[in-house]
Amino acid sequence: MKREIKTDEAPAAPNISQATELGGLVFTAGQIHLTPDGNLASGTMKEKTKQVMNNLKAIIDAAGFSFKHVLKVTVYVTDMSEYSEFNEVYASYFKAPFPAREVVCVKELPLGASVEVSMVAKK
Repeated sequence: MKREIKTDEAPAAPNISQATELGGLVFTAGQIHLTPDGNLASGTMKEKTKQVMNNLKAIIDAAGFSFKHVLKVTVYVTDMSEYSEFNEVYASYFKAPFPAREVVCVKELPLGASVEVSMVAKK
């Protein structure tokens, strides 16, 4: 049976689960650099990435998982010239073996965000 994952430590949106779990797999919704109270964080790509990763950490933690359980990550950015800043912060949250990852450059993201990240994890 599918289980919804919820936490007040990450932003919520209507009609979207922060994450769902089924069969020991957790699928997070894409997280942008919103603060838990719903404000879009500004600043450098490093600061925005830290907010995104902290949102994902809160969600993964609420599911009873950790980043060591993350198998797959999907990243959307609006400017590939900021990718190295993103990657520097992102890499600080993981240890080898690193999850599989794809990065896609898109024209725009919800609410004018610069970066969005989603994850799949399994214990």
